[in-house]
Amino acid sequence: MSDVPTSGGEASAAKAGLTAEAQASIDALGILTRRRIEAEIIKPIYEEMVARFGRDEARAVLRAAVTKAAVEAGRRYAERAGGKTDLEGFAALLPQWQQDGALEVEVLERSGNRFDYDVTRCRYAEMYREMGLAEIGDILSCQRDGTFCQGYDPRITLDRTTTIMQGARRCDFRYRMAGKPE
Repeated sequence: MSDVPTSGGEASAAKAGLTAEAQASIDALGILTRRRIEAEIIKPIYEEMVARFGRDEARAVLRAAVTKAAVEAGRRYAERAGGKTDLEGFAALLPQWQQDGALEVEVLERSGNRFDYDVTRCRYAEMYREMGLAEIGDILSCQRDGTFCQGYDPRITLDRTTTIMQGARRCDFRYRMAGKPE
């Protein structure tokens, strides 16, 4: 999962340097569409970084920037939740990442301390491959899933061992809420 809530708040918009109206326009886009727009902008920048600094350094810079953006997005979601964050509230956000058929999921368990599901189709991965960005798709989307939690509620952790982006048949999302008994 990752970024921006579907309703704009003036405080969040101001932090991002946007008017509330501009933030609302962005929020109205599905996340899959937002990721495509971002990827179109990032692709030539990434290619230039690779040419100048090498693949490893370019990936490191991109990972650092996307991580910061994901944590900040998590903070904006938490702010809009009035600071009342927990795993149930987090799980309720999943439809935003599924919008426009972006993800097909199989929920395995959903409780106050566990949220387990598998992604069986990921249009984010498909899109990055079509755009020639499979090399960085994991950075542009997959790595956001856990780092988003750091901003939303650091008690929520993600354990994931496979992703479609990296060639697996499914992504295994296993979220846990720290401090709650299994």
